[in-house]
Amino acid sequence: MSGQMFYIHPDNPQERLIKQAVEIVKKGGVIVYPTDSGYALGCAIGEKHAMDKIVAIRRLPENHNFTLVCSDLSELSTYALVTNQSYRLIKNNVPNPYTFILPATKDVPRRLLTKRKTIGIRVPDNAIALALISALGEPILSCSLMLPNEEITQSDPDEIHDYLAHQVDLVIHGGYLGQSPTTVIDLTQDSPEIIRVGSGDPTPFE
Repeated sequence: MSGQMFYIHPDNPQERLIKQAVEIVKKGGVIVYPTDSGYALGCAIGEKHAMDKIVAIRRLPENHNFTLVCSDLSELSTYALVTNQSYRLIKNNVPNPYTFILPATKDVPRRLLTKRKTIGIRVPDNAIALALISALGEPILSCSLMLPNEEITQSDPDEIHDYLAHQVDLVIHGGYLGQSPTTVIDLTQDSPEIIRVGSGDPTPFE
């Protein structure tokens, strides 16, 4: 079966299409959706089969840090252990193209955890992504859509659909985006550590 393509307005997402996309996620589907750092692969937190499909598409290593993409920080303490210092740092820098690596709580399924028992958390500055998460009622389990052996995120939804139409359930066309993934900040130690410099300015964490 070939995956669908929804054309969703990047500034004023159509509620009807957002609801349809969320139904696909709830039924165990894998979607491609826009963020503020290129396109991402996403699925529901509880859908192991969908997560396995993402792993296969990206050919991810066993210990890959998955990210929970949230609409705001209200769910942060559900999934991550956050010190006051870390919370202030995150709060001052979202929504933005940053992924924060934090110690995970017991509410995070074990299969999502690295050996260090960490989880990535991020709040994107993208209206479509935020509308999806809000309608879903929980974070989307995500990773950047970088194809095997590539270092840039995919930016052209038409090309993505041509390439992945038979591997994903839905591609959301939300415009042509940048190709730089998020900047990744590890907040598991006493001071922030920049793991990857991407589209988010690393200066606040240096």
